Amino acid sequence: MDAVLLLNASFSPLSVIPMRRALSLMARGCVEAATEETITIQGVSRPFQLPTVIRLHRYVSVPQRKASWSRSAVMKRDAYSCIYCGIRLGERQSGHNLNKEDFTLDHIIPRSRGGRNSWGNTACACFRCNQRKADRTPHEAGMPMLWEPKIPRVNYVVVAGEVPDAWKVYLRV
Repeated sequence: MDAVLLLNASFSPLSVIPMRRALSLMARGCVEAATEETITIQGVSRPFQLPTVIRLHRYVSVPQRKASWSRSAVMKRDAYSCIYCGIRLGERQSGHNLNKEDFTLDHIIPRSRGGRNSWGNTACACFRCNQRKADRTPHEAGMPMLWEPKIPRVNYVVVAGEVPDAWKVYLRV
């Protein structure tokens, strides 16, 4: 591992930073260790133990970025899961494993009734449920939603590859 998880003073994750930046923050006294798990770095005269998770001493206000609505963003937000029956990408339906093309964008309030392309009015639905609901609201169709469609959080930390155990305490993995 060649990176360190940086937490805000409130213990919320801010970003994954290079070890060099983490060392700089440690040397300046801006951060403290948030875990006992360390990475050993060989210094000029002796080895140095760098914590894998560090926390800022002072809280940093991070403005919320607004998520841009798009069909693909709605599908990703819902993780290609049907809002009505809960079936997911890769599960079997009608004798085959569902792929991305088997999911559609459903308007909770149909467009024919003034429903808009917005985070709160659109959700991922399997083709079967979308056809069944047709040009009706979920209530009219007798199809309760499994969750409420909302604007996704965009101030999250993206981590690729193997996530260290010490990070999992602070990240939703």
